[in-house]
Amino acid sequence: MSDAPRDRAAHEVSWQLDGRRVAGQCWGEPGQRPLLALHGWLDNSASFARLAPDLAKYHVVAPDLCGHGHSDHRSADGGYQIWDDLADLERIVDALGWETFYLVGHSRGAVIASLLASVLADRVERLVLLDGLLPPPLPEEAVVEQMRRYLEDRRRLPAKAMRTYPDIETAVLARKQRGITAGSARLLVERNLRPVTGGYRWRTDPRLQGASAMKLTAGQSEAVVRALTMPTLILLASDRLEGTVEFAGEQMPGANLVRVEGNHHFHMDADIAELVSCVESFLQPAAEGTG
Repeated sequence: MSDAPRDRAAHEVSWQLDGRRVAGQCWGEPGQRPLLALHGWLDNSASFARLAPDLAKYHVVAPDLCGHGHSDHRSADGGYQIWDDLADLERIVDALGWETFYLVGHSRGAVIASLLASVLADRVERLVLLDGLLPPPLPEEAVVEQMRRYLEDRRRLPAKAMRTYPDIETAVLARKQRGITAGSARLLVERNLRPVTGGYRWRTDPRLQGASAMKLTAGQSEAVVRALTMPTLILLASDRLEGTVEFAGEQMPGANLVRVEGNHHFHMDADIAELVSCVESFLQPAAEGTG
């Protein structure tokens, strides 16, 4: 893919929320069609470094969700349940002055986007979910074990020794082993490292690797997707998320489901021209005549 034009280069942005700094990146200019982009688990706003520049008609704002990238970690008594980001995101779109906006989410970001769109259905024009929808529901009989795992991880993870990488290349190789191309890994890694004595460590809060205290039940998941009344496009990697198609087909009969060749991070591939065309074609009907 060719280099992005100068006016589509990434710009740093940040917000102060209850004493925490939430950082991120944006592409485009205020006044263009507003689009909020939410990255996945242990990723950061660089997740959209290839897709966002090609969405030329949109002001794309991608926060580093709390605990990721350049954003602050939550306080010692805080946590990283999927609904904990909702208040932050509502305040961000309010600070941006967006009465309505388009919403894109990848993986865990798609889960959070689904929750956000369900409660702000009157503000989300159109929803695009990249290889994600909602996590598998938690059977009621598993709730005690889920809370037990949560408490164990709350004790264990803050004291976990963090690996030091001698150089950026070693960190890229480590990230690549989790099923991502080298180029995509580099984009994410370079934003997610901090220099320390002897090399580099992840910026990510290790508590993000802990078990959730609670998960949605099947009935709660169905209630969320029923609230997604806006047009929705679900793009699924060809080799991921078994069961998502069936769940979406049953609960979201009006959603557009499209299979995409590639891995879980298909939106970060070098050649995304077809993906850009698909996303723009879906967003465009709602945007006709708006600028």
